[in-house]
Amino acid sequence: MTHHTPDGLPEHIRHFIDGEFVDSLDGATFDVLTPLTNETYTQAASGSAADIDRAVAAAKRAFDEGPWPKMVARDRWRILNKIADAVEAQDARLAELETFDTGLPISQALGQARRAAENFRFFADLIVAQTDDTFRVPGKQLNYVHRKPVGVAGLITPWNTPFMLESWKLAPALAAGCTVVLKPAEFTPLSASLWAEIFREAGVPDGVFNLVNGFGETAGDALVKHPDVRLISFTGETTTGQTIFANAAPHLKGLSMELGGKSPAIVFADADLDAAIDSTLFGVFSLNGERCTAGSRILVERSIYDEFVERYAARARSIVVGDPHDKKTEVGPLVHPEHYAKVMSYVELGKDEGRLVAGGGRPDGVGAGNYVAPTVFVDVAPDARIFQEEIFGPVVCITPFDTDAEALALANAVKYGLAAYLWTTDLERAHEFAHGIEAGMVWLNSHNVRDLRTPFGGVKASGLGQEGGYRSLDFYSEQQAVHISLGPVHTPRFGASV
Repeated sequence: MTHHTPDGLPEHIRHFIDGEFVDSLDGATFDVLTPLTNETYTQAASGSAADIDRAVAAAKRAFDEGPWPKMVARDRWRILNKIADAVEAQDARLAELETFDTGLPISQALGQARRAAENFRFFADLIVAQTDDTFRVPGKQLNYVHRKPVGVAGLITPWNTPFMLESWKLAPALAAGCTVVLKPAEFTPLSASLWAEIFREAGVPDGVFNLVNGFGETAGDALVKHPDVRLISFTGETTTGQTIFANAAPHLKGLSMELGGKSPAIVFADADLDAAIDSTLFGVFSLNGERCTAGSRILVERSIYDEFVERYAARARSIVVGDPHDKKTEVGPLVHPEHYAKVMSYVELGKDEGRLVAGGGRPDGVGAGNYVAPTVFVDVAPDARIFQEEIFGPVVCITPFDTDAEALALANAVKYGLAAYLWTTDLERAHEFAHGIEAGMVWLNSHNVRDLRTPFGGVKASGLGQEGGYRSLDFYSEQQAVHISLGPVHTPRFGASV
């Protein structure tokens, strides 16, 4: 298989600190691979604690002395919309680079680039429109809430749809008036490097946005532990989140963490079966299965189980796997050989834990990339590892249930609680069942359709805190209560009687 290689790939990806592209202070670099062939196409600067120190110092200086935190909302609104304009103007280029760097099919990468622009427009509008609480204590005081940006925010982002997920954190942090240090995932540093010029041309002052590439154990760890970083927003796996939680504790940092998932999709016998099959296929195999909200456990009522399995497996076997730059491709290569090895280990494990009805290995004729055929295991027991553990690839398990109570118990029988999907035409059941599910987000008769106004996050091992809409601005803002006396206030006169 021949693969498309974008023109103008950088020979070297550098950090961006205080308005300048710079190398690591110690000169360290790491190889960056394209998942299409697993060949090295560039090197990236590998950040250390010294590079994080330099970036945080620039961000703190820009916060303490620069204009960004003090700008009126309308001025930041103008700059954020210029950022969105720039992203939209080069969405095809962004998608091309994202596909080359991540393996994400080009049709899906284009949508992610456009969502990145939408994130900036949304938070630009939100800071202009936002209101806050005001209370009058009868005859005595007027109390109101004054919002102030917290300070330097550390943003640690994952390698699945990296550009869009970076925008998800950058937009509210900058909208609130914070300055930032971004540490993108080491597997996919290419698109993150584009933010620097986009921000500079939009008028973001030097030092407001800083970027340090590198590994979680070095650059990420130093960012979390830095005393001048007031907040950490992290998206990634649960075990890393636990480490971040512990390392942030000595400085009492604000934390927002969206972690792993093993989300259930529950299909009842009265569901629209055609729509449920379409949705549950898309929900686990889109984005190459590398999505935190993937409905990777499908629970199906027994009376329709055999029909569902037969139709689902046939469709899974027909999914187009191949060159992600081809618009016909539905599943491309996984992001990196390390992740490919992990997913394939679960595929082999699943052959002992369930009945394989689709996939189960590499598809034919795909070449050297990290390709996994869409894989479906059925009759999977709830204590199976492929039922319990996050695989983060194009692998799904299907399990039958007999009663609503059993379905709810199965849905909640894992340590995660990010998303859930319900398929039923019974409105009373839908609401009652949704309220019983241990998940931060539930979709009824739908796949994951994102509304930027609503809270995004999970419960249990899937996260800490929620972002989205005003909740994002709450996270990046200090909310100060200001009390103004409107007349004499009675105060007990301690000591006046002596």
